Amino acid sequence: MAWKQCPGLRERFLSISIDNVAPLTQFRTIRVWLKRDSGQYWPSIYHTMASPCSAMAYHHDSRRLFVGQDNGAVMEFHVSEDFNKMNFIKTYPAHQNRVSAIIFSVATEWVISTGHDKCVSWMCTRSGSLLGRHFFTSWASCLQYDFDTQYAFVGDYSGQITLLKLDQSTCSVITTLKGHEGSVACLWWDPIQRLLFSGASDNSIIMWDIGGRKGRTLLLQGHHDRVQALCYLQLTRQLVSCSSDGGITVWNMDVSREEAPQWLESDSCQKCEQPFFWNIKQMWDTKTLGLRQHHCRKCGQAVCGKCSSKRSSYPVMGFEFQVRMCDSCYDSIRDEDRTPLATFHEGKHNISHMSVDVARGLMVTCGTDRVVKIWDMTPVVGCSLATGFSPH
Repeated sequence: MAWKQCPGLRERFLSISIDNVAPLTQFRTIRVWLKRDSGQYWPSIYHTMASPCSAMAYHHDSRRLFVGQDNGAVMEFHVSEDFNKMNFIKTYPAHQNRVSAIIFSVATEWVISTGHDKCVSWMCTRSGSLLGRHFFTSWASCLQYDFDTQYAFVGDYSGQITLLKLDQSTCSVITTLKGHEGSVACLWWDPIQRLLFSGASDNSIIMWDIGGRKGRTLLLQGHHDRVQALCYLQLTRQLVSCSSDGGITVWNMDVSREEAPQWLESDSCQKCEQPFFWNIKQMWDTKTLGLRQHHCRKCGQAVCGKCSSKRSSYPVMGFEFQVRMCDSCYDSIRDEDRTPLATFHEGKHNISHMSVDVARGLMVTCGTDRVVKIWDMTPVVGCSLATGFSPH
C-alpha cells in the first residue's frame, strides 16, 4: 500500500492499493484511487496481474511503481502524470518465492526486496540485472533501508533482524539483533534519530537505538495480537502501531523510559530461597517439593508464584498492561507510575498494512477483510500525546 499527496491536481490525494479479487488472500489487482473535491475516493485506473501481488513500493516524484508477486518476480510500472494510465516497464527476476517487501532507491537506481526464498536481493533498475543476494536461515519478512549509508535492515520469521551494508555487488553483515520471541512482522527506520522499531508475532515492539551504539533497547507491550504495522512520527515523537486484531496504539516516545531487565536464572527463588522443581539436590536436602519458576518484569529476578502474586502495569518500562511482579517491586510502584504513556483505539478490522501521510494528518489501513479505511489523525499530529481517531 502506498499513500501520497498529489500537488497540482484537482484531486488532492493519491492512494495506490492492492485489491483482493480472488478467494482467500490472492490479491491480483493494482488500483489507483483519487480523492476528488467532493471528498469521495474514486478508482482512477487498475491493472490486473497474472500472479497474486504480495508487496508494493511507489516513488511519488518519478511516479514509478514496483509490485512484488507470489511467483518471486518484481514488476515495474510508470504511472502517467494525470494518474489515468499505467505503463509496464520491465520485470525483475528477484526471487524464487513470494516477495515480502520492496524498497526503491532512486539515488543508486536499486530495487531492494526480500522474499520467502530466505534472501534479500538488490537489482539495477537501469539494466534489470541482479546485483547481489544474501541468504538467511528463515523467510525474510520485512525490510527497511537507510538511503544515506546503504544499510538494510531485514526481519525474518526466526525473530532476528539482520543489519547489512549493501554494495554494488556484495554485502557485509554488520550485526544481528535478537530480542523477539516470534517472527518479525514489520520494521520502521527513523534516519534522523537513527532508531529502529520492530513489531512481531509475540505482540510486542522493540525500539533499537542504532545511532547511540550503546545497545539500548526499549520493550513496548500494548497489543493483544500480532503487531503488523509501524510508523514513527518524528515531529511529535510518537509511534503508531497496528495489530491483526484491529488495535491501534499511539505511544508517547517523548518521555524518559527504562529498559526492561534481563531475566536472571537461579535454581531457587531469589526471594524465599525455595528450590525450583529441577533443583533435585535442594529438594532432597530440604525435603520440600520444587516450585515453578517465574520472573519479575521489573527487576528480572527468578521468583516463585507465592513471591510474585501481584500484577501491575508499568508504562515507563513499556508495560501498558498488567504483568507479573515480585511483591517488593509491586510495593515500590506509586499510583502515578501507572499513568499510561500510550492511547488505544479500535480499528474494527484486521489491519495488515498501514501508511501515514504526516503532513495531512491522514492514515490509510487495509486488512484481510478486504476493507481499506482512511483515518483522520489530526488529534494525533501536532500534540504531545494522541487523544483519538475518527474514521472517514
